[in-house]
Amino acid sequence: MTNRSPSPIILFGTRFLSPYIMVFGFYVIFHGHYSPGGGFQGGTLLAASLLLIRIASGTKIANLQFKDYLATPYAALGVVIYFGTGLLAMIMGGYFLDYEQLSIPGLEAADLRYWGILIIELGIGLTVMTVLTLIYDNMVKGEDYA
Repeated sequence: MTNRSPSPIILFGTRFLSPYIMVFGFYVIFHGHYSPGGGFQGGTLLAASLLLIRIASGTKIANLQFKDYLATPYAALGVVIYFGTGLLAMIMGGYFLDYEQLSIPGLEAADLRYWGILIIELGIGLTVMTVLTLIYDNMVKGEDYA
């Protein structure tokens, strides 16, 4: 790539759109167990908002939004959230991802399923967002990229 400076119009547009894409991504994650969508779709929307800034502005400004060295630990954390919820259900005497076995005092079976699925969706969304960002960061590493 050639050495270039970011266009102020493109930068303004991406910085304006990125938070709205993030809010919609979180909406898709949190509403995913009631309607189409969920962790994967919301994670891709969150990654799209991060990648929009990365493509338009370069690494210096993009690292202010999301540090590239945090992608791998956050991806691992998302996997741990997913499998930790499933293993906790097994430890409590149920099957893997049997949310009714999660013993949280004061919650009925329907509420346990609600919170269990939401936790799973958050783990998946975090993993998808960070892995897609990590793929992009690895592809442009070494390029002459502002």
